[in-house]
Amino acid sequence: MAQGKKESNSLAQLSALNEESETLNVIIDTPKGSRNKFEFDETQGLFKLRGVLPVGASFPFDFGFIPSTKGGDGDPLDALVLMDEPAFPGCLVEARLIGVIEAEQTEEGETERNDRLIAVAAESRIHEDVRSLEDLNDHLIDEIEHFFISYNQAKGKIFKPEGRGGPERAMEVLNEGLKNRRTRHANPARSKTNKGK
Repeated sequence: MAQGKKESNSLAQLSALNEESETLNVIIDTPKGSRNKFEFDETQGLFKLRGVLPVGASFPFDFGFIPSTKGGDGDPLDALVLMDEPAFPGCLVEARLIGVIEAEQTEEGETERNDRLIAVAAESRIHEDVRSLEDLNDHLIDEIEHFFISYNQAKGKIFKPEGRGGPERAMEVLNEGLKNRRTRHANPARSKTNKGK
């Protein structure tokens, strides 16, 4: 039993970047087309059902997190991954960063940063030429932003996009997340959060 826990906890300890392939490691928690929202429970070392979207709503692309990072909300950085077919909860997808939707999220009067990194699966054939948000149709990015606004609204939260950035800005956000995670481990008492996303 202890061995199983060690293996599952290694998921949260995985490096954010694959140095060999120079790609980003994204752990998918919710596949494209799913109404179920899953999340990784680091304490139990497994994925659990966090919520269900209303009828007619589903995730537009695979959604997950970047291990060994910490965002403004205290959780690992979020990433939306464009790929040809949906993956499954717990799937490691190597991807390249193409941009970021910078945003604030408000819940019960508290506002915090909650950016959405956008990436393309390294193995994608459909999106193999996409290198930046600028390579995507503006309407598609508008729809992605609208999804997150609606998704959070259904949970009683306000998601407010503040701007869009390309791969360079996305890398800056990633580096901030890596730094925040290192700071948390250096001083765990200062960074304890339990937002219950």
